[in-house]
Amino acid sequence: MAVLCDTQIKRLIRIEPFAEGVKRPGSVSFGVSSYGYDVRVGSRFKIFTPTPRSGEIAIVDPKNFTDDLFVEVDGAINARKPGWGPEGGVVIPPNSFALCETIETFAIPRDVLVLCVGKSTYARCGLIVNVTPLEPEWRGKITIEISNTTPLPAKVYANEGIAQLVFLKADQVCAVSYADKNGKYQDQGGLTLPRVD
Repeated sequence: MAVLCDTQIKRLIRIEPFAEGVKRPGSVSFGVSSYGYDVRVGSRFKIFTPTPRSGEIAIVDPKNFTDDLFVEVDGAINARKPGWGPEGGVVIPPNSFALCETIETFAIPRDVLVLCVGKSTYARCGLIVNVTPLEPEWRGKITIEISNTTPLPAKVYANEGIAQLVFLKADQVCAVSYADKNGKYQDQGGLTLPRVD
């Protein structure tokens, strides 16, 4: 198994819109890098803010996940507020998390597996990014989870880098791909809540 370099990523992976990895002063970096691609977070966020009904304790249940555990925030609105800059973004409460989506849409080849790791800029602020591997022949926008592990509110900027993807090219093509399995997150057009089919 080999890691794809920048020229191979450009040639083999469909990324739309594709961004070159150039310096953008004042921004969290994004675009193609030597051996990966730094994805951008969009402006749509769902902030985890459970509000229990009277006498009930909210439970996070992946088999019975409800949208009422979140407050939806359009981070683009914050672009008009002082201190945010033109990108906008959100504030994640202490010890909470947000779900968001990438700007980019991906189509992964049948012989490639993609791993995602958080960017060090946010990791050094106590923000952890989690994305499961993108399987062979998966397509869509990536839903990203950002955990604020700190006791303070944390700012995340929209339309800037949030995580790096590393593309692993297999020595052999898999017998069954994500598309072959009709995966439940295939062709997701954006931020998608957990599903159990």
